[in-house]
Amino acid sequence: MAFFGPIGLLFTADTELSKAIRNIFGFRPGNIFLYQLAFKHKSVSSESLNGYKMSNERLEYLGDAVLGAVVAEYLFKKFPYKNEGFLTEMRSKIVNRISLGKLAQKLGLDKLVSFSKDSKNPFRSVNGDAFEAFIGAMYLDKGFLFTRKILIKRVIEMHIDLESLEKNDTNFKSRLIEWAQKEKHALEFNVVTEKGEGYNRQYVIEISVDGIVHGQGTDFSIKGAEQLASEKTMIILMKAENGVVSNP
Repeated sequence: MAFFGPIGLLFTADTELSKAIRNIFGFRPGNIFLYQLAFKHKSVSSESLNGYKMSNERLEYLGDAVLGAVVAEYLFKKFPYKNEGFLTEMRSKIVNRISLGKLAQKLGLDKLVSFSKDSKNPFRSVNGDAFEAFIGAMYLDKGFLFTRKILIKRVIEMHIDLESLEKNDTNFKSRLIEWAQKEKHALEFNVVTEKGEGYNRQYVIEISVDGIVHGQGTDFSIKGAEQLASEKTMIILMKAENGVVSNP
């Protein structure tokens, strides 16, 4: 039986999305609307009858909480003799926006995301946000235990190299703070300005050590800008003080 017109196109889109999810994660969606919403960026949000703009932001909020809980439990059991600081750092490496964006692309979720071409920017977290929203949709559709199983078996164990993450220290802000505390230096992170508006807004962060500005970073999130500024600050300090900042 052939389908024509808007209803036919909608049916085809639903089928293709369901097939893509089944191929990537190995399960068939129940409530397909949830997954359609999960891949709908706010730049292409549509207004519902009550005036609320439909996008994946609420699902992203939910998915972030679910993912954090699953990863925390997994690491807790995987590393029974590691302390809280280690577990927190490892969780951060897995669930930060850059890592989630790369993971979403690796899984092929970036091909499913709907967003305004005018707002596309390689530094944006569109794909990582959609991945979290997808987790929120799966949680509402299938429940926590099912979502936990998929995340562990189809995501963490198949696509995340914990050994490499453990060795890779990329949290420059954390390293800089630890150095400042150890060496008794005053450290300040300041938002000095914001560039652009709406989806293109960027934050400029300056880092001062003992009242002297050392590094500056610009990114679409404050956390991202802080990391960039921290990295630059560490490089400047190492050059100026002959390697006084070392890996903790």
